Amino acid sequence: MHNRTVANFADLVSEVPPDRWSAPTPCSDWDVRALVNHVVGEERWTVPLMAGKTIAEVGDSLDGDLLEDDPVAAASYAAREAEVAATWTIDKVHLSYGDEDPHEYLRQLAADHLIHGWDLAVAIDVPPRMDRDLVAEVADWFAKREELYRSAGMVGDHLDGFTEPTEALLAAFGRDPGWRSP
Repeated sequence: MHNRTVANFADLVSEVPPDRWSAPTPCSDWDVRALVNHVVGEERWTVPLMAGKTIAEVGDSLDGDLLEDDPVAAASYAAREAEVAATWTIDKVHLSYGDEDPHEYLRQLAADHLIHGWDLAVAIDVPPRMDRDLVAEVADWFAKREELYRSAGMVGDHLDGFTEPTEALLAAFGRDPGWRSP
């Protein structure tokens, strides 16, 4: 699941038109470049965390602009590295809130990639790639965690009135499934 969502996101980044990097996204605080930088940052963090490092050991080495002059190349490289790191065997991943099961960590990343993949697709006006099986897996996983994520301020308010599975998942993450780039 992790690697499928990571590959999908990297493919979407390769489709960003040169004039769309500053376009708005459903994440009101981020334009396309900031959204991609956020996801690339998660991918870059995956490597040291899946190698057993702590956040303190990584420090601020992954802060700031990770895209530099070639966002597509940066995203492609980070995706490949994260996909490899996801195959490593480790007992616990050291996250900001404590130690976590690596499978749970990878599910968290998969969910973020899937939702941010939708964010990116609608921001650059290409059809979102919301695979039905991935939507079902993420929806099942997220249903048990939605209130925790919301109380931590990690997702917006749940939007009611959506029953189609993809729209319901987006709404659970606080996204308006009808959002379109201005």
